Amino acid sequence: MLELNGNTLTIEEVKRVSYDREVVTINPISMQKVKESRSAVERIVSENKTIYGINTGFGKFSDVIISEHDVDDLQLNLIRSHACGLGEPFPEVVSRTMVLLRLNALLKGFSGIRPIVAERLADLLNAGIHPVIPQQGSLGASGDLAPLSHLALVLLGEGEVFHKGERMEAQVALKKEGIEPIVLHAKEGLALINGTQAMTAMGVVNWIEANDIAVISEYIASMTMEGLHGVIDAFHPAIHEARGYPQQMAVAERMRKILSGSKLITRQGEKRVQDAYSLRCIPQVHGASWQALDYVKEKLEIEINAATDNPLIFDGGETVISGGNFHGQPIAISMDFLKIAVAEFANISERRIERLVNPQLNDLPPFLSPQPGLQSGAMIMQYAAASLVSENKTLAHPASVDSIPSSANQEDHVSMGTIAARHAYSIIQNVRRVLAIECICALQAAEYRGMDSLSPVTRKFYDEARKVVPSIKEDRIFSKDIERMTEWLKKNELGWTVPVTEDTFFFQEADRSGSL
Repeated sequence: MLELNGNTLTIEEVKRVSYDREVVTINPISMQKVKESRSAVERIVSENKTIYGINTGFGKFSDVIISEHDVDDLQLNLIRSHACGLGEPFPEVVSRTMVLLRLNALLKGFSGIRPIVAERLADLLNAGIHPVIPQQGSLGASGDLAPLSHLALVLLGEGEVFHKGERMEAQVALKKEGIEPIVLHAKEGLALINGTQAMTAMGVVNWIEANDIAVISEYIASMTMEGLHGVIDAFHPAIHEARGYPQQMAVAERMRKILSGSKLITRQGEKRVQDAYSLRCIPQVHGASWQALDYVKEKLEIEINAATDNPLIFDGGETVISGGNFHGQPIAISMDFLKIAVAEFANISERRIERLVNPQLNDLPPFLSPQPGLQSGAMIMQYAAASLVSENKTLAHPASVDSIPSSANQEDHVSMGTIAARHAYSIIQNVRRVLAIECICALQAAEYRGMDSLSPVTRKFYDEARKVVPSIKEDRIFSKDIERMTEWLKKNELGWTVPVTEDTFFFQEADRSGSL
């Protein structure tokens, strides 16, 4: 059970709730802040003070004053009119994460909602009711207005939801779970939809999947190293300490651990003096992507605990300020950064695939074919990988550099952060498929070299992966193999992590100061 307070949520906790369906509760102190903030809104309404979004119109209509008896209708009209999402819905895990993050933000006590609104969001999570939220239609400033409106509709008993594996009308799911819809009062509609929770929820799911990809890529790259008799000297700790990037040093260390005990790895000068960059520079390239992952995680963990609606209420209602915390620029830039970083895992992986299948670059059977010429083997797998890598290059174009004015030019700079997050998700799916192709090719190369010569870690990986994709004895429909391997890598059911052992596998302490 996870207690939410609006301030301390971590990505690891989001994963527990969003993926593992952990139950949530609300911190009593945070709920008291919610109540105090709500009292301030009710006082503003009763005193006829003019405050944006409470008794005024929205966007370009901010100068239109709304009478006291119309303020509730104002909120209902807002949600219905802004529910303009288009296209396929977000994955269900993203929708669930969106509900969680919106609840956490409201618990900061700056938004002026009634406690019942927060309680209903918690009810949705605990009952497994997840709004159907179209992916397209957000500009990423004034918040994710369209996506969050579809979320808010569910609280009213409108719209659609996913529930227990089915897509249904919201009111049906609420009735099944004994949850009463609510009627929005002053400020509550705006508080629900002014925010960055669509792009941030998508961003958190992206980070979780990208992190898994980064980990699994090191196992696959290690097996490729073995299949190509890679030169381990390039992973010597002294080289990476000389440059000083912690992430680069960590990749080299983890790969030394994975490859410990391998009889297929070579030393400098045994077969060649040095490898091509796609092998020799794995720590540098993967390490740089790890740096980006660290940056993105930092920004996401700020955003998932941020108050991002407008206006915000401070000092018991004495200070109500219209600002721009709904602007998604920090997440937009983070997602664009993530796109580039994750795409590079596939970029370098595809080059390793080429080295595994090209007979001019290795001494393995051409295209790893069991009967070269009669059977094509992995020839077109490399084509497919190249296609995905090229597609990623177009998806990696930064969305955050674009902006289109909206709301009659009142909202004249927007982030496009939700587009960036969605494109990052597409890149991640492509990268996983490229790694699946490298994995299949590396398995086959390891088989030709002799599985008994693999390191203990890669041998275990080999044995488990072979349960998913068998040895290539003859040509078959390889797309099925790629998809099965992709799904296995995504599930990561074995929870692949690097074994904790001493880092003395290939290099003695004397090597650090002497020649290799």
